[in-house]
Amino acid sequence: MKNDNQNYANHRRIHPLYHFVFTLLSLGLVILSVTQLIKSVQSGDQVLPAILFLLISISIVIVLIIVRTYPLKAQDRAIRAEENLRHYVLTQKLLDTKLTMGQITALRFASDEEFPTLCKKASAEQLSPDAIKKSIKSWRSDNYRV
Repeated sequence: MKNDNQNYANHRRIHPLYHFVFTLLSLGLVILSVTQLIKSVQSGDQVLPAILFLLISISIVIVLIIVRTYPLKAQDRAIRAEENLRHYVLTQKLLDTKLTMGQITALRFASDEEFPTLCKKASAEQLSPDAIKKSIKSWRSDNYRV
């Protein structure tokens, strides 16, 4: 998915199969399993299968969360290293250690010309990632984020 005209308005990536289909199916599964457990407990019948159904649905939700967070953590580490190197190449200094991971991931969209100045401003004023993105004048596309 290449978008050379990436900007603040269109930089977010949504994977429909994950964000909508899998998430909604998992939510529906949890709701149905809780409903089934309540009905089973009230009737006193088939409680064990209902408990198993609930445990399986909770396990699927945990997998859903892990499948999303682990790759993002790995990618955050790569972004921190890339942006630290870019900052060093441009300024001969490492990034300010006060910058949060969210700030660094937002700063990756800044062009080389505005990157060092925006890094200083983000650190000094503790700008939110959203404020950083909104203050970028020359957007640098990142089309490889998960």
